[in-house]
Amino acid sequence: MAIIKPPMLQRGDTVGIVTLGSPLDAAIIDSRATTLRNMGFNVVFGQYVYSRSGIVAASARQRAEDLMMMFENQQVKMILPSRGGTGVIDILPYLDSGVIRRNPKIVTGYSDVTILLNAINQFTGVETFHGFLLIDFKPETPAYNYNEFFTATSSLTAPRVINNPPGIPLMSLVSGNVTGQLVGGNLTSIVGALGTPYEIDTRGKIFLLEDVHAPTNTVYRYLKQLMLAGKFRDCIGIIMGQCTDCPVSYNTSYNDLINSLLVPLGKPLMTNLATAHDYYKITLPIGADVNLNTMNNTLTVLRPSVVS
Repeated sequence: MAIIKPPMLQRGDTVGIVTLGSPLDAAIIDSRATTLRNMGFNVVFGQYVYSRSGIVAASARQRAEDLMMMFENQQVKMILPSRGGTGVIDILPYLDSGVIRRNPKIVTGYSDVTILLNAINQFTGVETFHGFLLIDFKPETPAYNYNEFFTATSSLTAPRVINNPPGIPLMSLVSGNVTGQLVGGNLTSIVGALGTPYEIDTRGKIFLLEDVHAPTNTVYRYLKQLMLAGKFRDCIGIIMGQCTDCPVSYNTSYNDLINSLLVPLGKPLMTNLATAHDYYKITLPIGADVNLNTMNNTLTVLRPSVVS
């Protein structure tokens, strides 16, 4: 399927805010929207952005309707989920791939939104962004995160070498040099889609994983499940982001698991990428061609992920 790149984001553009998983406090939504306006963006809200219905904000159909309305709204240039949480997978059966393909827009997020990012790319060809959620637009967000986000979504800079912030080194554990499409994101969300029509396709691709609050015995289960599902067999390279606030189980750390389970696979392997749940967040385009060169410890996005 041909890759489709969305139009770049510019100051003065309209950002559509939707709640696609768990609900978020209205005060947080409003304060983050104010930050966006102060940065020079217009903001529109989905009908159910403030809704609450137990674990999720609204019914799956209602949340999907909000998302599709943003794709159909010609003024909206970026679709920004308020948060992840739980339940984003619920909306996927109600999405219209044709509408999305005809109206490519920047869609960004992480955590439970991972499943949406990969599904959009897999079924429509539109590149998406493993980057900011609405909750990240706050005064205390470091400049590094904003620079990474706007370089990815608002510039034609390419090739773009991905650099961790100072003091947080990228580490290459298995040597190699591969080029392919980047897929993946949150480990829990990706495992949750196995056995569904939205199961991630890693064939010939570079596989990114990260997580938060997952004890290492749970991470072990998830990595083993992905192995048995063939996802590491099919990929050509692996990038492990951080596991933020992940408790150690049985005296075995996250890095211990990487060394015992992933290093023996013999595929180019980079670790410690600063992305998603941690304080520092690199924005990465899902579906983009990237070069993973673990012989010189570099990750490079080869082409712009947006068009002018």
